[in-house]
Amino acid sequence: MPQKLVIIGNTAFAEIAHEYFTHDSDYDVVGFSVEREFIAATDFRGLPVVPFEELENAFRPAEHAVYVAATYTQLNRLRTRLADEAKARGYALASYVSTRAFVWPNVDLGEHCFIFEDNTVQPFVTIGRNVVLWSGNHIGHHSTIRDHTFVSSQVVVSGFCDVGESCFLGVNATIANNLTLGRDVWLGPNTNVVKDVPERTFVKPGVSEFGSKSTLAFFDLAD
Repeated sequence: MPQKLVIIGNTAFAEIAHEYFTHDSDYDVVGFSVEREFIAATDFRGLPVVPFEELENAFRPAEHAVYVAATYTQLNRLRTRLADEAKARGYALASYVSTRAFVWPNVDLGEHCFIFEDNTVQPFVTIGRNVVLWSGNHIGHHSTIRDHTFVSSQVVVSGFCDVGESCFLGVNATIANNLTLGRDVWLGPNTNVVKDVPERTFVKPGVSEFGSKSTLAFFDLAD
């Protein structure tokens, strides 16, 4: 029997997540939820939208799992906050792995992940919790993608890399072998990374050198 699922969100990602969970998983999506101040309508995709603050009144934790369909807002802080709160309130956190993705059997996959089609995740990879791999990425052998990171599309993470927590990897970014990215790193599109990147660094396309503490203050990140 399919497990009932509530998707947190009412944006494009929520709509996409509804499609994937409905047509390529064992979950039965039964509703949506957003924080009260962001409710624009009481239904979405023909299903009810309830305030996140009152989620238990409509969908009991013992009978429903949750997926938070938020992208990289505040460098993934929004998705992380809502997922952590839902779990603390007793909800299981759902993951989706496309049947059209190649994920080697010994990959260590955390909870609340979303892996789209055409991803290749090679042997001995560790994927932390609350990670999104959009379509068409290559995650090389023995690499680690740490918690709360968002990997966009056509990204290459080579072997033996360590990508820190709460990072964003832009479209067509490439990370060479044996490199480490610190926490809160933002890689712009088409960036080629050939040396370690310190935490809270914004790497611009075409820039091969960057300061040890390039500012990410405009994200207004919380620790």
